[in-house]
Amino acid sequence: MALSILALAGCSGAIPRTGPTKGEIFDSAVQKAGNTYVVEASQPVARATFYSPAMGFSSGFRNAGEIQPDIIHSGDTLGLTIWENVDEGLLGVGGAPVPLERVQVDSSGMIFVPYAGRVLAAGKSPEELRGLLTRKLETQTPDPQIVVTRSAGDGATVSVSGKVSAQGVYPIQRPTLRLSSMLARAGGVTIEPEIAQVTVLRGSQSGKVWFDSLYANPSNDIALRAGDRILVEADERFYTAVGATGRQSRVRFETQELSAIEAIAQVGGLSGIAADPTGIFVLRQEPPEVARRVLGLSNITSPQQVAYIFNLTSADGLFVARNFNIRDEDTIYVTEAPVTQFNKAVAAIFGSLSTVAAVQTVSAR
Repeated sequence: MALSILALAGCSGAIPRTGPTKGEIFDSAVQKAGNTYVVEASQPVARATFYSPAMGFSSGFRNAGEIQPDIIHSGDTLGLTIWENVDEGLLGVGGAPVPLERVQVDSSGMIFVPYAGRVLAAGKSPEELRGLLTRKLETQTPDPQIVVTRSAGDGATVSVSGKVSAQGVYPIQRPTLRLSSMLARAGGVTIEPEIAQVTVLRGSQSGKVWFDSLYANPSNDIALRAGDRILVEADERFYTAVGATGRQSRVRFETQELSAIEAIAQVGGLSGIAADPTGIFVLRQEPPEVARRVLGLSNITSPQQVAYIFNLTSADGLFVARNFNIRDEDTIYVTEAPVTQFNKAVAAIFGSLSTVAAVQTVSAR
């Protein structure tokens, strides 16, 4: 009977389990004509696997200077007030000021002013436009006095959406010329700053940075342009933990960098009654440039399946797991200890994991 139990424990399909054994994963390695490279995790391997997908703004974003908020743009709304130095003027009588409110700058950058006609306003400051209108009107009325005001930024606006306190369309003004100040104008982010990502869309270009890098790296605090779209989102990266862990689940990153040991802790650690601490795997699709470094193979040109194995029964193994970074869409798989399979076999025959004494009694008969 004891031999039957051992045979049952050794039969992979005879008893339930959480997944493949450590030996079965090694059997599927490239070295044994499989499709997965199995690599023992070490400090050099942890360094070689360090890879962070590019984030940041291109030079086009970073090198763009601050706009002049007083410059008139298409879409702006202007206010004109005109005084004429005669009792019977072109636009009014008795020398009273003539207000022209909400004069819209059209898509061509033009405005229409009576007796001055269509005038190019876009690209000029209010003072430059005042001078131009004065010259056009003074040929018809003596010494006209004109005041030009601009509803600040009506044409030079950005949209802010996502995880901010007040989503909306905001004018670019002197206090909000740069990304960080515009986010502050929108009430700041409503999620943990460490996991907040900021995307800026400008025409066909886009760039993404971590929110806190706006302050850690001033070059990321870019100058804004009219029409920019700003989106604040939480970090969407995740990893999956399966096998003999405290909790099997799909887990969001809670920090910008996450080590293997931290990822295991996030799901409740290893199962004390089932896990094999010498058979912990991190499974991932490595990009070719990382695969070449890790495997020492210069001819790799495509992504490769790699299974990194950790042994947490030594201090060195724990330090390796602490220095090994988990990446987006990684899978952490913890194999079951051989004794767990034996106990399941015992339970399958005797109905209890605590019947070892009964096994000995039966085998003695």
